Amino acid sequence: MRYFGFGSNPAFVIARSAATKQSRAMQRDFQPAVYIMASQRNGTTYVGVTSNLPQRVWQHREGLVEGFTKRHGCKTLVWFELHATMEHAIAREKQLKGGSRRKKLALIEAENPTWRDLFAEICA
Repeated sequence: MRYFGFGSNPAFVIARSAATKQSRAMQRDFQPAVYIMASQRNGTTYVGVTSNLPQRVWQHREGLVEGFTKRHGCKTLVWFELHATMEHAIAREKQLKGGSRRKKLALIEAENPTWRDLFAEICA
């Protein structure tokens, strides 16, 4: 077997293969999303944006994120929306945060009228 440009060093091929696998795993984990966490039905809500929704929701649920969600007990994922780019996700987050509470509640009710926790759905 010939390793072009690197002589006969198979270590480079192995390292590159591992790096490629790691890169693909990172791409799988990178999915821009906007989400709404709630303390309970019609309770306190929080709008956020992330590139790794399962990880971020888990952090909120476990109380690892200092700030609003921890103080107000927002541990239930009640709504989310995936985006192609972080720029689009951030723009949508700003739009939602700038909107009224009534509009946020209507958005949740339209997609998730029972306010069930969607965490298992995003981890499947």
